Amino acid sequence: MDEERALYIVRAGEAGAIERVLRDYSDKHRATFKFESTDEDKRKKLCEGIFKILAKDIPTTCQVSCLEVLRILSRDKKILVPVTTKENMQILLRLAKLNESDDSLEKVSEFPVIVESLKCLCNIVFNSQMAQQLSLELNLAAKLCNLLRKCKDRKFINDIKCFDLRLLFLLSLLHTDIRSQLRYELQGLPLLTQILESAFSIKWTDEYESAIDHNGPPLSPQETDCAIEALKALFNVTVDSWKVHKESDSHQFRVMAAVLRHCLLIVGPTEDKTEELHSNAVNLLSNVPVSCLDVLICPLTHEETAQEATTLDELPSDKTSEKETVLKNNTMVYNGMNMEAIHVLLSFMEKRIDKGSSYREGLTPVLSLLTECSRAHRNIRKFLKDQVLPPLRDVTNRPEVGSTVRNKLVRLMTHVDLGVKQIAAEFLFVLCKERVDSLLKYTGYGNAAGLLAARGLLAGGRGDNWYSEDEDTDTEEYKNAKPNINLITGHLEEPMPNPIDEMTEEQKEYEAMKLVNMLDKLSRRADVKDLHQDGG
Repeated sequence: MDEERALYIVRAGEAGAIERVLRDYSDKHRATFKFESTDEDKRKKLCEGIFKILAKDIPTTCQVSCLEVLRILSRDKKILVPVTTKENMQILLRLAKLNESDDSLEKVSEFPVIVESLKCLCNIVFNSQMAQQLSLELNLAAKLCNLLRKCKDRKFINDIKCFDLRLLFLLSLLHTDIRSQLRYELQGLPLLTQILESAFSIKWTDEYESAIDHNGPPLSPQETDCAIEALKALFNVTVDSWKVHKESDSHQFRVMAAVLRHCLLIVGPTEDKTEELHSNAVNLLSNVPVSCLDVLICPLTHEETAQEATTLDELPSDKTSEKETVLKNNTMVYNGMNMEAIHVLLSFMEKRIDKGSSYREGLTPVLSLLTECSRAHRNIRKFLKDQVLPPLRDVTNRPEVGSTVRNKLVRLMTHVDLGVKQIAAEFLFVLCKERVDSLLKYTGYGNAAGLLAARGLLAGGRGDNWYSEDEDTDTEEYKNAKPNINLITGHLEEPMPNPIDEMTEEQKEYEAMKLVNMLDKLSRRADVKDLHQDGG
């Protein structure tokens, strides 16, 4: 009935009446995502009528009402087939300012029309294969990049940027050819990186270092959403970029990694939004060539160096291991390097472990990233080793028992998901410089057996990669307990009581005679077997 009334007014009414009836329709169906099949034909005709109105010169408020209803109707895949034409797509492109290369977006009154048009395009492109083909024909990706360039430094039009980026993400997700076009022809990597810089308000202090204000306000919801959409689009653009071919590529990826480092060190408006932001940053960092990830850590500034020296002087002289890692004014320091971003990644990984579900999607990306960083960059590996596998002191509990990061990772080594247990074991193996004896010390043979069997290292040895030759130092507590540690379980076991000690002399004699009789029977059987063989 709603569609029938709206269709009647759209066909016969004037702009004011159309606006009122369509506003009523959108208010009523704003949260509608499933539609009755009985009204399908009416919704198709309503879509066609709305496109005819949008093709005319009508007031801005009426355009917004038309587009809001069109956005709602475009959630229904079935009605999009007849209305998804080149002419109708061009109407939406015009309203979204995607056809005007020299338009500077000065008319603020038009912004709601642009945003609603982009929302409609997102729905239509996602739900219609015809629209996806027309997007290629109309070169929609290039038009979206042009619109981004117009508004990349304009904070008050975040909604336009957000839905422009979302549509770019959808196009690059649905068409692999567009990824290549975005990367090379449209210079999507630097463009989208600049969008992130703008969203984060980055101020550079060096080529690959940005100023971090730990006491600054969190990102606004609009800035956070815009950054998340940019991260997702960048992921598609860089998904095949595991290897750097040119120096210019290396520079671009290092700039992007530096922006992502900044992203990890800031927070969104809520804890959930911060986690979503950091999750997308982790996914994108997985596409960065590992040689470019060195910018995730950086030397301390003169001020930070002075703070670190003060903190080291405050520690007792016998706390040598604690002197390696210092936390001062929210700055995690290791070996003269700022390790804040790596510490955030480690904390993010532990949170994902604690969730206890969706390990393959939520945990493996960050574990893989930390593994590759550790394999390629010595300072990162040593810092993570210090955090995850500190020198052993208490070995009374099994390695998988407890609440430390090490305990949690060892538990994952026997997880039912093959991919999860492989990457957890690989991470610990790399932290141990791929030395079997070092891994067994922290995990026990039983937990590590799967990895060692897959690597052909059950008999011991080390992996194929080269690491520095600095040796691990054992604590006095571990050295004293080592002779009594069960190599299978990886923990200290109390000596088993000798059952003979509690026997009487008669019981001992009885057991001794029992053993003699058993040995005599075995001997007789062996003699009989030999006779049969000789006779054969």
